[in-house]
Amino acid sequence: MRAKQLGVAGLGLALVLSLAQAFGQQSSDQKDVGQNPAPPTAPQAAPQTAPPTAPQTAPASPPDKTKSAGGKTAPPTAGTSNDRLMFALPNFLTLENGANVPPLTAGQKFRVVARSSFDYVQIPWYGFLAGISQAENSEPGYGQGAAGYGKRFGAAAADGTIENFMTSAIFPSVFHQDPRYFQLGQGSFVHRAGYSVSRILIARTDSGHHQLNISEIFGSALAAAISTYSYHPRADKTLSNTAEVWGTEVSYDTLTIVLKEFWPDIRRAIRKKKN
Repeated sequence: MRAKQLGVAGLGLALVLSLAQAFGQQSSDQKDVGQNPAPPTAPQAAPQTAPPTAPQTAPASPPDKTKSAGGKTAPPTAGTSNDRLMFALPNFLTLENGANVPPLTAGQKFRVVARSSFDYVQIPWYGFLAGISQAENSEPGYGQGAAGYGKRFGAAAADGTIENFMTSAIFPSVFHQDPRYFQLGQGSFVHRAGYSVSRILIARTDSGHHQLNISEIFGSALAAAISTYSYHPRADKTLSNTAEVWGTEVSYDTLTIVLKEFWPDIRRAIRKKKN
């Protein structure tokens, strides 16, 4: 079993707990509003008419510069974001209220994927996955000790990088599909969850239409085949293992997309609780 497969259950659990916290906070706020209605206000006198003033030009909005997890400001590629899931994991291909943004060029797709894949946060993430794989002794061909851990770390990093480039840069550039996730942000929980899950099968094209998500389905399949038959242990180079890895990658991406849809709600709930 690959390291990435072992992280799927943990991601699912984190998603459920985060959603419960966000929607629990929302329900509590609605209950407080119902129990403590605002007192009626006294009638106010009509405001006096102020003398006309010279029209003023609104100041230009400052550029949107979001600090990264390390505190440094990194300008995002045009049409992408600087957001981070759980304030850590790169979420640069997710947009809120981005229905009318222009499509990404092939160069922009590769740049933002490279920025995400080689982000410094990925190092402890792959180290964590390699540690779980080492403890479970998955893929015994790697062995144990420092050498075994190093091989597992390298394999986890290579698996994630190959899959990211296949599903979000190479296939989207070839088939002119948009690798970004456009959050729905409104409607019931079931409606939004259904929408997010459906994005695994439905992709938005560069021209704004919808079609089969070739990038996710076939890109992840090719990534699983490349990694399995190149640098993984000989005993794991089987068709069944490739299919299992492919299914795990699609499941992992599905959970991640659901988290992307509800992450703004979770973020607002966390910040409101802190305040």
